[in-house]
Formats: sequence, C-alpha cells, structure tokens
Amino acid sequence: MSGKSLAQYVDGFPLPSSFSADSFRSALTYKPRPDDIFLVTYPKCGTTWTGQILLLLLQKGEPLKKPSDLHAKAPFLELTGAKAAENMPRPGPIKSHLPFHLAPWSKDSKYIYVARNPKDCCVSYYHHVKNLPGHGFEGTFDQFFELFMVGDIYWGDYFDHLQSWYSHRNDPNVFFVTYEELKEDIDSAILKMAAFIDDKEYAEPIRKDPSLMENIKKYSSLKEMKEFMTKSFMDIGEMTPEELKKSSVPDTIKEILVKEKVAMKAAIEGKKSGPNISNFVRKGIVGDWKNYFSEEQSRRLEEKFLEKTKDMDIPNIWLKNMEMI
Repeated sequence: MSGKSLAQYVDGFPLPSSFSADSFRSALTYKPRPDDIFLVTYPKCGTTWTGQILLLLLQKGEPLKKPSDLHAKAPFLELTGAKAAENMPRPGPIKSHLPFHLAPWSKDSKYIYVARNPKDCCVSYYHHVKNLPGHGFEGTFDQFFELFMVGDIYWGDYFDHLQSWYSHRNDPNVFFVTYEELKEDIDSAILKMAAFIDDKEYAEPIRKDPSLMENIKKYSSLKEMKEFMTKSFMDIGEMTPEELKKSSVPDTIKEILVKEKVAMKAAIEGKKSGPNISNFVRKGIVGDWKNYFSEEQSRRLEEKFLEKTKDMDIPNIWLKNMEMI
C-alpha cells in the first residue's frame, strides 16, 4: 500500500485488516463492570506508555513477571473482543481507541482519556503503520499525511475522536489528560490518575512511600518499555503451538499470530528492511513533527484543527507544542 486507504471497513468503521470483524462487534456489546478502568486514546497518543503506567500503579509499582501476560492483563478491546475483558485478571486497564459514541459506557466505570497534539500524533502514526507487521504501508510521510487529514485510517478521524471525548472531560468518571502533561510533570499526572481511580487504595500509598512512584516511573521509562514490549512480542512469537494454546494470550491474538507468523518472525528478528517489533515504542518525545512537516502541511493541519474545534477551547491546550503562537 502507498497512498491508498489502510483500513478495512467493518459496519462503516475503519480497522486494521488483521482485526476480526466478530471481535470488533463483540467489543461494542461489552457490558462494563463497576470496577472497570478504561484507557481510551486515539492511536499513537500514549496508549502503550499510559497503559504501562496504569498497570504499575494498579500493581503497586511491581512490573508483570511475564511480559507475555500483558495482553490478558490489559486487553485491547477492539482486538480481543468482549470475552478477554470479561475474563481479565483484575485490576487492570481495558484499552480502547473507540470514539465516545461507540465505547461501552457506564456511569459506574472509570475512563482515562489521553490526548496528544495532532502533529506529533500524525508522525508517530506514520511510523507505526510502517514498522509493524499486519499494516503494510509502504508510502511516504506525505502520502500518509493526506490519509490522516481526511481520516481514512484506522479508527477514523483524529479530530472527531478528540472532540467526542473532550466533550465529556468534566464527567465525574472521566479523567482527561494530555501526552504533553505526562511528559512535563509525570509525578503529578500519576498521582492525579491514582486519586481518580481510588485515592485511598492507590494515591495514599504513593504519598506515604515515594519508592512506589520511583518504581512506576522506572518501569514505564522509554528504555524499560521498549525492552518490555519487545520481550512480550518475542515471548509470544517463540512459543510452540502447544505453549501458545495453554498461554494467557487472548484467542484472537493467537489467531493473528498464526496468520501473520512469517511477518511476525521477521519483525521479531529485526530484519534491516521491513517491519521491526523493536520500533513498537519509538521516540516518545514532544515536537518530532518538526522533522517531517512542511510549512504547507503545518498550515493545512492547523486550519483544519481550528475549524473542527472552533466552538471549543481545545486549541489552547497545544498552542506552544504546535507552534501556533
């Protein structure tokens, strides 16, 4: 693929071609439990990083002993379907990229929404579809930029997605945070998330024991995350069929691994050309868009951003990060 649409459309909604239509439809029917914690983002807005922070927070600073357990402990709803969320070992976050109107909703569950400025999101998304098996994008950044601008990519339009959740940022069971806030003051962001989930259970222990905060930051650092995510894919990729069958890996992921076995093996081994699993977590920085955007692209994206959010104060969040001042 180059400048063509990346997505398959399931009931009008764009998803990666490797995703099961049945799993997606199942995800939409999931009935949230009162103790559910949803981590919602548009793709490449901090899902993996925030998910790791939440796992560590919920486990009192202790990382998973087996990286391959990640997909069961923090299931990706649209990929795994409702069954994985129903059977997951709790507490743990349920990850999703769904816009608000499609997300399983309950006033008793908690929702953490992470937003990222659209310029950095676009660049990170481009590398994601270039570097991971099952996506097949072989085009240039300029070609991907055009797809991003019209929302002809997985999970649809960035601007609509952001609007849908931003409108609910003041709901008592929604915690809205930006990727840039996490980068700027991680301690404060972690403590706020802990208090939002359960102040007595998660925030108070951190206040009393600073080593808990240090552990959460250590094991969610870029270096540790890169190693952890690579190891989680490698452990699964190297399992024998019998080991995979007995593992905690959700069934839908097992099916994808079978279908994408050759591509996954090459990505794990890190071939010089083609997808590479080690790039799942890439730079994790703010401002990388400056290395990719032309002046014209920057202007066009800003115009669309301002038009789509003209009745909201969203642009004020990223005036500095997008160099709109």
